[in-house]
Amino acid sequence: MLLLGIDTCGPSGSVALGRLTGDSVDLAAQKELAGRTYSATVVAAVEELLTSHAIRLVDIGCIVVVNGPGSFTGVRVGLSAAKGLAEGAGIPVVAISRLEVLSHKAGVAAAALDAHRHELFLRIADPEPRELLAGADDLARISFLAPVAVCDDAAAALLEQTWPGIARVPAAAPTAADALSVAAAAISARQFADLALLDGNYLRRSDAEIFGNAVIKS
Repeated sequence: MLLLGIDTCGPSGSVALGRLTGDSVDLAAQKELAGRTYSATVVAAVEELLTSHAIRLVDIGCIVVVNGPGSFTGVRVGLSAAKGLAEGAGIPVVAISRLEVLSHKAGVAAAALDAHRHELFLRIADPEPRELLAGADDLARISFLAPVAVCDDAAAALLEQTWPGIARVPAAAPTAADALSVAAAAISARQFADLALLDGNYLRRSDAEIFGNAVIKS
């Protein structure tokens, strides 16, 4: 089965093409996307990737989209692209968390990403995996000792400040190719998303919601 991966959640993004073989994925190609240009480039990048390998969109067996957490704009652009491509060609979709991709890439159960505003997007297993938005005060109330994967300096610094005894496992930023590998088991099990219900894994309300509510309350 041919797979298409889309990740526009981070400072930079990517689209990837792979082939599912059993429960593993053989990567065919990956194309990087510059940050802050996703809305103008992601669909064109997908078309270029498919054309360069003489593959039609209808040949794709599943689209894997990283649905956050990350920037609101990036998450929405990736989801919109995946939904548009999937609905038009009748392709099933698997959505996967960027934190899960990072933890899998680093080989540990926990992961942290910079959420800005002195906060982290955090994935921990206690014992089941859960994801949350956490600042320094939140982290101080959580008892956690397992190693945590990090791919950016800001997340590493906040973890060092609040959880000084925690082992931080550095990894390269997750990509669409990494997402394909993580999603392989879900694809084999046909755990596809309902496109009508598929939404971003934001973990935080948007600025419009936060500041809009503040204006209404004032």
